[in-house]
Amino acid sequence: MKRSGERKSMHVKPHQQFPQIFQVTLEDGSQRLATKNLAPGKNVYGERLIRFEGVEYRLWDPYRSKLAAAILKNIKTVPIKPNHQVLYLGAASGTTASHVSDIVGEKGHVYCVEFASRAIRELINNVCTYRLNMSPILEDARFPEKYAPFIHGKVESIYCDIAQPEQAKILADNADLFLKKPGWIMLAVKAQSIDVTKEPSEIYKREVKVLENRGFQIEDVVHLEPYDKAHAMIVAKTVKRV
Repeated sequence: MKRSGERKSMHVKPHQQFPQIFQVTLEDGSQRLATKNLAPGKNVYGERLIRFEGVEYRLWDPYRSKLAAAILKNIKTVPIKPNHQVLYLGAASGTTASHVSDIVGEKGHVYCVEFASRAIRELINNVCTYRLNMSPILEDARFPEKYAPFIHGKVESIYCDIAQPEQAKILADNADLFLKKPGWIMLAVKAQSIDVTKEPSEIYKREVKVLENRGFQIEDVVHLEPYDKAHAMIVAKTVKRV
């Protein structure tokens, strides 16, 4: 017999492709993404916390996180893994960055660059205070040399989600300074931040070309509709040069 309060229909299983990302079947049969909560008892953006077999997970909202949206749109590669050092450009108040923190775990680290002072206050007060694997950096991603002293060694991957006209160039400039070779990047392209007069698909192709010209090999491009309009996620890796 089912006891009162038991959630026998809920189930959590590891994602088939990506480590430390989980697939949750809720009581009503709906399926959601989740990460294991590195700060038990604390949520970041109002997301639901669930417990399954003694472990707490945070449901991951694809309408609030472009990385979750990209996973649900069947992106081939998520180059953010346990124990990785990650540079996160445009961390804002920490919605996606906190899930990245969950994925890399206690032995990994997330360097969070954010230009808006209000957003970084929220990032510090609501997120970084409870997560020792995150470092908030109040700087402009266009000038990576300014925060170079705060990045300890090279990172395995760079995640970029910034509202700037030259998103791919800014990411590549940061990669020149901070990314291991070989290394990986993820770029959430905001077409309307680049040029509102052009079709989004044209903008995506332009940003891809910028990355290719800067020595990256494009691994995947996925459009994020219906979760985010006029957005795409580009995944690329550095090409070893002889």
